[in-house]
Amino acid sequence: QVQLVESGGGLVQAGGSLRLPCAAPGRTFTSLAMGWFRQAPGKELQFVAAVSRGGGNTYYADSVKGRFTISRDNAKNTVYLQMNSLKPEDTAVYYCAADHSSWTHVTPHSSEYDYWGQGIQVTVSS
Repeated sequence: QVQLVESGGGLVQAGGSLRLPCAAPGRTFTSLAMGWFRQAPGKELQFVAAVSRGGGNTYYADSVKGRFTISRDNAKNTVYLQMNSLKPEDTAVYYCAADHSSWTHVTPHSSEYDYWGQGIQVTVSS
């Protein structure tokens, strides 16, 4: 079992920035591709970004491309989502997810992720 713990959420004004860390304690972090998803009230779960096990491959939803950056620090067992130029439509609960996969694999499909964090609220005010 892999535990994922998100932090860093909160309230920010439109145009502002937030960074969401997701920690995965234990020795299995480098065996996991990591992803971020979000769910706004009344809407379906939406893919945001993903990064491969080594960090060399990333993949973004079109809605966040150029504004959000996913990265990982394997020495700290942590994946980050840096969110810049935030918009009110970015308001959602953000979930970190982990996928046992090959070294270069990234996926936007939630069904491929094996473990999920508890979620953290991000609210962007206009």
